[in-house]
Amino acid sequence: MENGSLASTLVFFILAAVMVVCSILAVTTKKILRAATYLLFVLFATAGLYFYLNYSFLGAVQLTVYAGGIIVLYVFSIFLTSTDEEKNRPIRSYRRWLGFIAASAGTLLCVYLFNAMPWGDAYHAKGAEVPVKAIGNALMSADKFGYILPFEALSILLLACIIGGIMIARKRR
Repeated sequence: MENGSLASTLVFFILAAVMVVCSILAVTTKKILRAATYLLFVLFATAGLYFYLNYSFLGAVQLTVYAGGIIVLYVFSIFLTSTDEEKNRPIRSYRRWLGFIAASAGTLLCVYLFNAMPWGDAYHAKGAEVPVKAIGNALMSADKFGYILPFEALSILLLACIIGGIMIARKRR
């Protein structure tokens, strides 16, 4: 096996392992902030998988839309579930070290992936990406392979989630 393909395979298996482990943790934890954090890691790993497959547009959309949505979920969950005794609880030292190690590993992985990407004109000359105009036309068309109906159904689902969050917040007051 070549060194490049070994590193590429290793990156794929790391991303897959992060997705599987954090998915299981997201649905088994009882704390909403931890579940949102695990979901955020799953979405980051999914974006990493898109970048790994040279789907830069999908990776960027994954990061901006879904990771941004998780930030909104954080804000709602903090406001809806936090209590005064949770705010005053000190962080244990081993958790600080675990957090530092995890952040360092994530930073090193991001630096490696950024340096491994083939940037420049040679990358764009391969035709690896679909033009953004074609993606936009496919998303907003009502043709056989158009995605306007699922897009609208998703917007209604998100609206229902927002209304549900507001109703839960009103009941707690």
